[in-house]
Amino acid sequence: MPQTPQPLLVVEDDAIVRMLIVDVLEELEYKVLEAADANEALAILEDLKQPLALLMTDVGLPGLNGKDLAVKARKLRPTLPVLFASGYGDDPDIPAGMHQIAKPFNIDQLRDKVQGILQAV
Repeated sequence: MPQTPQPLLVVEDDAIVRMLIVDVLEELEYKVLEAADANEALAILEDLKQPLALLMTDVGLPGLNGKDLAVKARKLRPTLPVLFASGYGDDPDIPAGMHQIAKPFNIDQLRDKVQGILQAV
């Protein structure tokens, strides 16, 4: 399964959930950068020398939420694919051109979603 050489950025405030997502993505042979909140994520996103293939963010982050983070991310990196993870099911307010996956998800669902997004780029 060919993988992008560019890392994925995972933003999740729950350390255990973040660790599980990162572990699954690394098991699928993706490189992964992680951030515990939007401020950590923005520091990575603002470093335009750091390539990124995908931003995966929890919707319900403390402070700046995932949707606001995605809007800022797209201003910095207009073509960056965004995947929202939400424990609240499908959200009709997800910005156009962005994707979502409902928590809890299994390894196959995450793999299929990420691969589908990256193959469409």
